[in-house]
Amino acid sequence: MTGTALVTGGSSGIGAAVALRLADAGWAVVVTGRDRARLDAVAAACGGRAVAADLGTAAGVETVRGAADETVRLLVHGAGLGWAGPVADTPPATADEMLAVNLAAPIRLTTALLPTLRAHDGHVVFIASVAAIGVGGEAVYSATKAGLRGFADAVRLESDVRVTTVLPGAVDTPYFARRGAAYHRSFPRPVSADRVAAAVVDAVGRNRSEVFVPRWLTLGSRVHGAVPATFARLSRRFDPH
Repeated sequence: MTGTALVTGGSSGIGAAVALRLADAGWAVVVTGRDRARLDAVAAACGGRAVAADLGTAAGVETVRGAADETVRLLVHGAGLGWAGPVADTPPATADEMLAVNLAAPIRLTTALLPTLRAHDGHVVFIASVAAIGVGGEAVYSATKAGLRGFADAVRLESDVRVTTVLPGAVDTPYFARRGAAYHRSFPRPVSADRVAAAVVDAVGRNRSEVFVPRWLTLGSRVHGAVPATFARLSRRFDPH
């Protein structure tokens, strides 16, 4: 399966790594992001097209929607923002921006592009996070990723397009610097963005519904679902704060 792939959050981190992996696999790539210089560099590296846009705004979402021409067969939602700290201290504007970029934009873009994706036997990939099962100190971020996972599950049920949800653990990207706090947990250790990107490309090729990176994190999800109190105790054990 190849064609045109639209990757949001493509200027750095997981999005950029996914764009490069997809290009290597034969996809024509359109990358979107807010940093024009970095976006142009990624587009040049993967032989793709750059579309600068801020998904935190309605105008930015519309710009990306307009950039998706009738040949788009794969939509990868890689854009995401975070913030670390107690939920009571989360600035309202920061919470609103995370909700807009992490959740509202993927919902709106997926909804708008479903007709095109259906016409091309298309595929949507949502880069969620293991935080979807709840992470202390990242309450709003966790909520956006849980919402994204739920939306992906619903789209998978009601549409005739392929849907994959990718749930990475900690990933070694600029995300932590941008959220204002370094990664401090002793476990699990961060994986590379390229490792997540490789899992994305593999999941698209195999039409996998849900993928954890690394795979053993699936166990955490099962423990959370079966015995949430035990999961909470284990989470606190590995959090030095």
